[in-house]
Amino acid sequence: MSNATKAAQVSNASNEAPTPVKAQSQSFWKDQKKRRILADVLTYVLLTVLGIIWLLPIVWIFLESFNANTAPYTDTFFPTQYSFDSYITLFTQRNVLDFPRMFMNTFIIAIFTCIISVFFVLSVAYVMSRMRFRGRRFFMNFVLILGMFPGIMSVVAIYFILKAMGLTSDGTTILALILVYSAGTGAGFYVMKGYMDTIPTSLDEAAMLDGCTRWQVFWIIIVPICRPMIVYQAIVGFLTPWLDFVMAKVIARTQETTQPLWACG
Repeated sequence: MSNATKAAQVSNASNEAPTPVKAQSQSFWKDQKKRRILADVLTYVLLTVLGIIWLLPIVWIFLESFNANTAPYTDTFFPTQYSFDSYITLFTQRNVLDFPRMFMNTFIIAIFTCIISVFFVLSVAYVMSRMRFRGRRFFMNFVLILGMFPGIMSVVAIYFILKAMGLTSDGTTILALILVYSAGTGAGFYVMKGYMDTIPTSLDEAAMLDGCTRWQVFWIIIVPICRPMIVYQAIVGFLTPWLDFVMAKVIARTQETTQPLWACG
């Protein structure tokens, strides 16, 4: 073998040496498993940071309610002394604010609204998902457009309707608020309907071949499958009256005075 041939082989070997290093540097991006692990780690880190940011004000408010220092400004972020005096005052001194009654009335309204809204939403969603009839598409489009307008626009009209029915006097305010919060809940069927659309209709057909009625198909088959969405709707139905103030403040008034009743908190 000549010297020129040996030199050429050495030159080729030196040129090919960095090739495995380059392949090794790109192996991570070509490895789908490693990229998925990295993406999961970054996702969980981001969610953890966002969770801390979201929970920190809630934790601070909760701990601040036990703060024994009543001064408007403190040197520390979290309280250093804790006491139950604020809660004792809230539940015992009713001459200024009857909080226990307000809390109980709001809780009763929220519970009844939650139960009624779940039944209405399930019924309307099942009809829109499983049945075909004239005017179905028009009704769905109409409800979708109607949902674009805020409910606060109808406060005045709702108040005068309830006043004409005699539901704004003391003793009927709770019933009036339950009717107001429950009446329109059936219009929020779109999320529940989308979930029911994923349930195969073959289950309904098989059950009806076995002799089940429409009600039995709905109650025995559809409702158990929709448990996750029922929990979601129950939470939404409960929080709607629990968090609302404007509607309750307008309706919870006597006809003789303009002072709001202790109907909601």
